[in-house]
Amino acid sequence: MPELAFAVENVVADQDAAAPLLMFGVRITCAEPSIQVQSVALRCQVQIESTRRRYLPAEQARLVDLFGEPDRWSRTLRTLLWAHASAVVPSFVGTTLVELPVPCTFDFNVAATKYFHSLEHGEIPVSLQFSGTIFYADNDDALQVAQIPWDKEANYRLPVAVWREMMSIFYPNGAWLRLRQDVFDRLLGYKAQQGIPTWEATIESLLSASPQRVPS
Repeated sequence: MPELAFAVENVVADQDAAAPLLMFGVRITCAEPSIQVQSVALRCQVQIESTRRRYLPAEQARLVDLFGEPDRWSRTLRTLLWAHASAVVPSFVGTTLVELPVPCTFDFNVAATKYFHSLEHGEIPVSLQFSGTIFYADNDDALQVAQIPWDKEANYRLPVAVWREMMSIFYPNGAWLRLRQDVFDRLLGYKAQQGIPTWEATIESLLSASPQRVPS
């Protein structure tokens, strides 16, 4: 049975995708270089290891919505599930480099989006946990099937700049917020009653009317 090892070599934003997408370059190495790996149906769970980095004061303030006040982070700071991804790895012997597409969203109801948007600089520690099915040929060229063990993983430090670059491609100078239908209907009614031409002006009108000062 092939013993596979995984390592992330790079990550780039896919500028030609229809939606935000990061392409992770994953190096797969077989410990038995003589084995012909016919293909791999690769699955991956990507997690954000939020406890493995330091945070600037401004970042801490924006992360209160996720983790609470910073003085409680010893109890509340936790690993976040980011995404599930998959790829079909073609035939190789020894080692190969495969692109693993990781879909992203700018929906601020998603914890990972809130986390990424809160960061200014530096890197994001992520853990890629692999599973899936290996198809390979034995010494008699007979097709064999094996499962990737659940302990196979790779760590990577994703530059914050890469995530920001990707979102600026799809949402230049903007953000995306999903509302519950009844809340949207109320907001739409307010916009129409006040004769406000844009959604930005509608939100600004509500913020300026708030008795509590909202920072600009």
